[in-house]
Amino acid sequence: MIGDSLIILLHVLVPIYWLGGDLGAFYSSYFLIDPKRSVGERMMALKLVNNIDMAPRTAMIMAIPTGLTAAAVRGWLPIGSEALVAIWVAGLIWLALAWAVHVRHDGTGKLLARIDLIVRVAVIVALLVLGIGGVVRDVAIPMFIALKLLALATCIILGLVIRLQLKPLIPIIGAMATSGPTPQSDAALASVLARARISVVAIWCAVLVACYLGIAMPV
Repeated sequence: MIGDSLIILLHVLVPIYWLGGDLGAFYSSYFLIDPKRSVGERMMALKLVNNIDMAPRTAMIMAIPTGLTAAAVRGWLPIGSEALVAIWVAGLIWLALAWAVHVRHDGTGKLLARIDLIVRVAVIVALLVLGIGGVVRDVAIPMFIALKLLALATCIILGLVIRLQLKPLIPIIGAMATSGPTPQSDAALASVLARARISVVAIWCAVLVACYLGIAMPV
């Protein structure tokens, strides 16, 4: 009973740290485009955004093992103990990979980032197949779990979209760090971040939908 409650608690903490971390990164990003801030302060804001963003990235990965384990202990999914162990091992390996990508900025980091991308695409495909299969009743899982899987797939897809949206930041920030900000670079930064924030808000909506489904548990 204590173990089951602990699993449920861990799964409940996922959206808490996901949304809380995202909100912190979201707010800190405004300091990056504040023309009143020095270059040093704006670079510190960038560092804060990158570091705080690891909270939602961690939460997203842990949503899978905690969610599947919670579904198993509640009797919603027939997952055996050996399968759960494999799921947790895979999840923790993926988590270690994500953190390695965060801290490594050399050639090895780039290789790990490509591996992480492959993992994310594979997870997206698996979630979509199971989720859609559950919705159309080709896969024997409860409807609310199928919809939660689709919500999580949406979040991961949007995370990849945000990566593409933020790519233009790299040369802009590099130029700002070496030559200082200009009205043009500030406008470009603001434009890139404005587009990315739309995707971030969409992720928040998907997480809230998943939370509602977990509480309401529709048939």
